[in-house]
Amino acid sequence: MFKHLLVPLDGSLLAECALPHAVAFSRVFKPRVTLLRALAAPQSGAPVDPFDWQLMKAEAEAYLDGVALRLNEASIKAESVVVEGEPVHCVVDYAQANQVDLLVLSSHGEGGLVHWTIGGHAHKMLLRSHCSTLLVRTCPPQATEQTEARYQCLLVPLDGSLRAQCVLSFVAALGNTFGAQILLAHVLRRPEMPRQAPLAPEDARLAEQLMERNRAAMIKYLEQLKARLPAKTDIRLIEREDVTACLHALAQSEHADLVILSAHGYSSPSQWPYGSVTSNLITYGTTPLLIIQDLATADWAPTPAEVAMREHGNHIYQVSERFQEN
Repeated sequence: MFKHLLVPLDGSLLAECALPHAVAFSRVFKPRVTLLRALAAPQSGAPVDPFDWQLMKAEAEAYLDGVALRLNEASIKAESVVVEGEPVHCVVDYAQANQVDLLVLSSHGEGGLVHWTIGGHAHKMLLRSHCSTLLVRTCPPQATEQTEARYQCLLVPLDGSLRAQCVLSFVAALGNTFGAQILLAHVLRRPEMPRQAPLAPEDARLAEQLMERNRAAMIKYLEQLKARLPAKTDIRLIEREDVTACLHALAQSEHADLVILSAHGYSSPSQWPYGSVTSNLITYGTTPLLIIQDLATADWAPTPAEVAMREHGNHIYQVSERFQEN
C-alpha cells in the first residue's frame, strides 16, 4: 500500500484540485503526505534580486503552510517543502530521493486550461516519476471547495495479465472505504486474421471458435477476481474492436469517478513507462486516473535525451552564425 504521498502545488486553484483526492487517499492508506512547491528562476535568464527571491520563497512557504493547515482541519497531517529549480525536475528528483510511492497530480496548473486534457508539466512528471500516480482532471473544472473526494464508481480495466491484477488490493481498499461500485471491465476483440480477400468460410468458423473460447475464458477470469473483491462488484465484458474508445465510452456511460489500472498490460514492453492503453487514457481521458506502476525504478531504461544529457551535459547548442545570417 501507499506509504508516502507527494502533492506538487504551484499556487493555482487548478493545481489544488488534487487536494480533495489527496485527503481521500490519506484516509484510506494512512501515508506520509508531502506538499511541494518548486520555485524556478525567470525564463528570461535575467538575474534575480536576492531580496525579491527571498520574498518569493517566504510567500511560497506561507502558501504551503496555509494548505497544510486546511488539510490539518480535515485531520490530515502534511509536511511542506519548498525547493528551488525547474518544477518537473524538482518533483521527479524529490520523488525518487524520498521514496514517494504515489504522486497526486493535477492535470493542469498555473499555465491554465489548454487545448489538451493534460498540461505539459504534468505529462513530463508522469513520464519520469517512476512511481504510481493519481492524475486528477481539472477539465471540466472541479469544485475546489470540496474537502474530500468521494468515490462512488471505480472502473477497473483488465486484460487478463498478471500485471493488470496488481491493482486489486488498492481497488479493494478504496471500495471498502467508500462503499463504491466496482466494475471489472474487459474489452474482447475478435482474433486478427489479416487477409486481402474476405475470410473463407472455414476461416470465419475458426475465428468464431477462438472468440467463443476467449469469451468463456474471460468470463471465468473476471468471476474469479470478482470473488476476491467487495460485494458491490460487477463485471463488464464488451465485444469491440477499439479497446481504448470502448473504455472511454464505458467510463462516461457508467459515470465512473475513478479509473484504476496498471501501467502495463499483457503485451506492453517494459522499456516504456506505460503501455498503449494506459498512455491513451492519460492523454485523452477525462476521468481521474489511478495508475499503479508495476515496474521497479531499476527496471526503467533512460530515454535517449537522458543518455545524451549524461554524455554531453545540459548544454544549449547555439545556431551557427552561418544560419543566423540566413
